[in-house]
Amino acid sequence: MDDTFIQRKRTAVVVGSMVMPKYYDPKTVYTPKDIQTDMLSQHGVNLSYMQAWRAKEKALQLLRGHPADSYNKLPKYFYILEKTYPGSVVKLKKTTEECFLYAFVALCTSISGWEYCRPVVVVDGTFLKTTNKGIMLTANTMDATGTILPLAYDVVDSENDASWKWFFEQFKQAYGEITSMCVVQIGMRMVKRHATVNRTWTMTSNIVESLNAVTKEARELQIFDLLEYMRTFLERWTKEKLLKAKGTFTYLGYKFNKELEKNSTLSQKLRVRASTDHIHTAIDGVMWYIVCLESKKCSCDQFQLDQLSCPHALAALRHRNETYENYCSPYYTRESMLRTYEMYHLLFTTPVKGTREFFPI
Repeated sequence: MDDTFIQRKRTAVVVGSMVMPKYYDPKTVYTPKDIQTDMLSQHGVNLSYMQAWRAKEKALQLLRGHPADSYNKLPKYFYILEKTYPGSVVKLKKTTEECFLYAFVALCTSISGWEYCRPVVVVDGTFLKTTNKGIMLTANTMDATGTILPLAYDVVDSENDASWKWFFEQFKQAYGEITSMCVVQIGMRMVKRHATVNRTWTMTSNIVESLNAVTKEARELQIFDLLEYMRTFLERWTKEKLLKAKGTFTYLGYKFNKELEKNSTLSQKLRVRASTDHIHTAIDGVMWYIVCLESKKCSCDQFQLDQLSCPHALAALRHRNETYENYCSPYYTRESMLRTYEMYHLLFTTPVKGTREFFPI
């Protein structure tokens, strides 16, 4: 074997083991140029860019292992997931030659919380950056605070009609028929609406962009580490949301309460005339708006679309000396927010014996 090759390999191993701690956190950005700079300043060693690049690759290999080893961990990992999160839907599919195809995860903490969220789901696919590439499909909704609630994630070997079909089959098993919800599919080749449920307040692009930003660095991990990153991320996210819900003392979640306060301020300048007990006319200068409190509609369309009292509805309610609570979607309330995340409290205050040591909090 060529002496130069041996020396090059040794250099990569030695330097790679020295810089390996820099890559423990997948969010850390530590480039070959950074390796060159640190090795020169701290050890007086002048590396070429290629030497530094090989050292980075060796560090990642030492830290994350071989891709094949990562795939081999999946059967045991999915078994432990099922035991630790009873009621979850986790599926691993292989080819007849035992090659990896798909890995789907919908944890029970998300499944139980879905009941208290608006029936709007945004599905997206994004490329992975590992050696074996692949695609991660995600399904997300919006909770009572107006922020993302991840529902399911799926790693597939490639994005095609078969992988999308399999994803929706597993999603249906976890969450029921998609005809009862609005599913907005933003694949790399399509944007598709699977149902016609009002999705006001659910900003499709915001949900996709926010989750992609959160998982950007994790998409460089091997499949086992990626799935574990998503699990811990979801646990941390759920715990934070539960604490936020317990610290909320308004009837509505933060985002919707803020919007209601804005509408209330706008309603102060309106004059109201009652036609019947439930039908009122809100007058704003030369503009007239018809409000029907019984059907929760207003001629401005905001009341029925947002399912939150618009300024004209609030003016009518004030005229009737009535509060807004019965005229807002229950999905926006603090109670829904608590219910969305209560499974986390129930699950991790009464852990399944013999499994928590595998997934320490």
